[in-house]
Amino acid sequence: MSTPILICDDSGFARRQMARSIPDSWDVEVSFAEHGKDALTQIREGKGDVLFLDLNMPVMDGYETMEIIRKEDLPCLVIVVSGDVQEKARERMLALGAIDFIRKPIDNAKLMHILTSYGIYSGDSLATGRASQNNTGKASATAKSKAVVTEEEKLDAYREMVNVAMGRAGEDLAKLLGEFIDLPIPNVNLIESNELSMAVADINRSDRVSAVSKGFVSEGISGEALVIFNDTKSQNIVELLKYAPSASSENLELEALMDVSNILIGACLNGLSEQLAVAFSHTHPVLLGQHQGLSTLLSDNVHQWGKVMAVEIGYAIKAKDISFDLLLLFPGDAMNQINARLMNTDRERQ
Repeated sequence: MSTPILICDDSGFARRQMARSIPDSWDVEVSFAEHGKDALTQIREGKGDVLFLDLNMPVMDGYETMEIIRKEDLPCLVIVVSGDVQEKARERMLALGAIDFIRKPIDNAKLMHILTSYGIYSGDSLATGRASQNNTGKASATAKSKAVVTEEEKLDAYREMVNVAMGRAGEDLAKLLGEFIDLPIPNVNLIESNELSMAVADINRSDRVSAVSKGFVSEGISGEALVIFNDTKSQNIVELLKYAPSASSENLELEALMDVSNILIGACLNGLSEQLAVAFSHTHPVLLGQHQGLSTLLSDNVHQWGKVMAVEIGYAIKAKDISFDLLLLFPGDAMNQINARLMNTDRERQ
């Protein structure tokens, strides 16, 4: 009898990756959900004996979903598959009843170890019916990867790529600060360069901000990363970093901005490098300005590009009332190169 498997992730790219990672000899029937609310409905219908659950999703995230599964004692085994790899995220989900936690992108060896360790999959079953009905999810995912990719699907793939890299950066920052970092769903848009200032102004509506910029380049892929801070919260960051007192609070704030920016940008670019199989060269971080209007900070940046792929990630440390934004900017002509590398590395993992 087939095992009902449910893959819950807001990214179609991630759902297809997960479906292709399921062992070929495992007799399963795969269903998909785009958020926790949909997943709960399908679990109640008997479609999720095993649930692969993402954390950061719209409508209902993984934490809320897990709390309801536990409260209602729903009959499913939950394996978290997430780009958010903070230790506190892992501890929270395991405490709610998840059996294990897999870091994105999927490590097939890790997945196999979990499935066999918990007796979910023996590794020696025959795929008698999967070639037809039971393999529908995986077969369609494989076919999808070979079909023509639409612009919306490309943006979804970029969003998932950034989601993974964002999680790496959040993990590093959480270790430095000893605080849980709230991670959002990345916002990815393809816009004209002359629209950039207006688009970025929506990120942080404070009249006075500070920003740190760092360029990066690799094989056919270049871009610029900016970390944007609301000036009213700069002192909170200084206090959290526990710097030794000095005569100049201005210097301490600058040091804090640079340290946080280096960690965020460096970890995020490392996450992108891993997924794209490239090695980025970084420029030295540059303070674009302190205590200025956002439009002033951005007036001389990246406007030479025609199209811009803008990726916005809003980090928050709610316990300390701290928030800041990481903005990744890629020239539009890098999109095809990024997409080709994403697809190649994805195929190589299968």
